[in-house]
Amino acid sequence: MRFSINIPNFGDFADPRNVATVAAAAEQAGWDGLFVWDHVLHRQHQGRPFGDPWMLLTAAALATSRIRLGTLLTPVPRYRPQQLARQVATLDHLSGGRVIFAAGLGGPLEDEYRSFGDAAEPRILAERLDEGLGLLGRFWSGEPVNHHGRHYEVRDVTLVPATVQRPGPPVWIGGFWPRRAPMRRAARWDGAVPLFETARHGHVPDVMEVRELVGYVRKQRPAVAGRLFEFVLGGATPPHPAKAKDVIGPLHDAGATWWDERQVQTGPDLDRLPPVLRRIEAGPPVI
Repeated sequence: MRFSINIPNFGDFADPRNVATVAAAAEQAGWDGLFVWDHVLHRQHQGRPFGDPWMLLTAAALATSRIRLGTLLTPVPRYRPQQLARQVATLDHLSGGRVIFAAGLGGPLEDEYRSFGDAAEPRILAERLDEGLGLLGRFWSGEPVNHHGRHYEVRDVTLVPATVQRPGPPVWIGGFWPRRAPMRRAARWDGAVPLFETARHGHVPDVMEVRELVGYVRKQRPAVAGRLFEFVLGGATPPHPAKAKDVIGPLHDAGATWWDERQVQTGPDLDRLPPVLRRIEAGPPVI
């Protein structure tokens, strides 16, 4: 099982230097990944400074050599696919092939989309997500792309360089369980990052719900040999690694392959550097 630290892209973490500090500390303490949020606007946190997640991850890449880096998660329908493909490929080269790409609709939908005059209907956003994901994979290949779809059009475009990772970075898909559609989408890619209606950020999901989700996704998976699939769960664990085992051990037995530590995401320390550093320095759980 692998372990990551999760931070927002606002408050103290709007500053790339602070994100670099977090990334370096996480690598030194033995964590396996660092993931940042991808918000342009979140009215619940309005008034705080926000940073661009790809610039923040660039700082993290320059400060590290081992840990995996990415967003949790990027709202693909909010981007132009060609712009996003360039950003991810550039980061993949800078980091030496350490990017993980997590995608979804994002939210809050009213804040992230309608505030800027964009469509916010989930059905339309889901169409753009699926079409955009397909284009990203093709752009990352470095091969010519021609596409005429419902939402995007590409005429004889080749984006180089291709990503370091081939055929591209691992793609994880987020969504709320027990909604089935996002997990069917995840089954077509490389990982599922579920949130649970009964366990919001910082709360540990119920083991029985995790078993149900894992079983459902496995049934939906196409028979593709050699594709590693990840089940990424998250929440807050006790800072003592051995005590955290009691929390995460049953989830690992249920099928979880990554634990994303969201230690301070439910309180006033959400966007402050010192408590995050203290949790990082305590080290990842021991399973």
